[in-house]
Amino acid sequence: MSNRIAAPSRTFTAGHDLRVAAGRIGWEVRSYLRQPSVMIFTFIFPIALLLLFSVAFSGMGEVGPEGSGLTMADLYLPGMLAAGVILSGVQNLAMDIANEKEEGGLRRLAATPLRPWQYFAGKLGQVYLTGTVQAMLLIAVAALVLRIPLPSEPARWLTAGWVYVLGLTTCAMLGIAFAGVLKDGRVAAAAVIPVLLGLQFVSGIYLQGYLLPEWLQTAVGVLPFRWIGQGFRAAFLPEHLATMEPAGTFYLPMVALVLGIWLLVAAVLARITFRWMKRE
Repeated sequence: MSNRIAAPSRTFTAGHDLRVAAGRIGWEVRSYLRQPSVMIFTFIFPIALLLLFSVAFSGMGEVGPEGSGLTMADLYLPGMLAAGVILSGVQNLAMDIANEKEEGGLRRLAATPLRPWQYFAGKLGQVYLTGTVQAMLLIAVAALVLRIPLPSEPARWLTAGWVYVLGLTTCAMLGIAFAGVLKDGRVAAAAVIPVLLGLQFVSGIYLQGYLLPEWLQTAVGVLPFRWIGQGFRAAFLPEHLATMEPAGTFYLPMVALVLGIWLLVAAVLARITFRWMKRE
């Protein structure tokens, strides 16, 4: 027996559909704010790690090429921005959707006129709103507390903007796809968190890529997380520090290409794996 449930057949105008999607975004944001533990983890975790790494490695002084003037705090800001995108997109969505499916929330929604794209619009809207606030708080702490110099060129902020949007959208699609393959929402956290943590380490988010073996640097070149981090480093670090990258360059066209490919793949996987009911 198919586990798809056909929603009631009704015809609405495009304007009505958009209003429903907008209302769904508001509902998702309110639901998110009613989960203090999830909210605190999402907002505080990258900031806490940035502060921790900055203090723990402050005795190292200057890092990177000689004369760079780069500190560990400077080096970790792009990484924590990338970690925030991954947490907001992949981890939170995968666990949230898997839990809704386990508790029967998606099955109840399937019996309403709500369309799948409106449901996902609500999820994406919530991710963009909370992810943007998180990134702004992280940058504010970096500038005001740690005195990390921020880019002064508009082009660098433009780079940070498109890397953020493309990276967050890709991670959100990956989160939806991940939720689709989780058969038991009760173990979603145990399945999602260790996998993402390990992939972030080998992708150079928490550990500088040049410290990894060459074969591992090559292997993680296919992962989107490595390129999200590289894109943020291109925006927030001086150009001459591109020599610290595995290929010796920030290579932004490749960042856009790899993330674009992953976005398409993740969108297809999300469409294939999504079900209103959990698989038995």
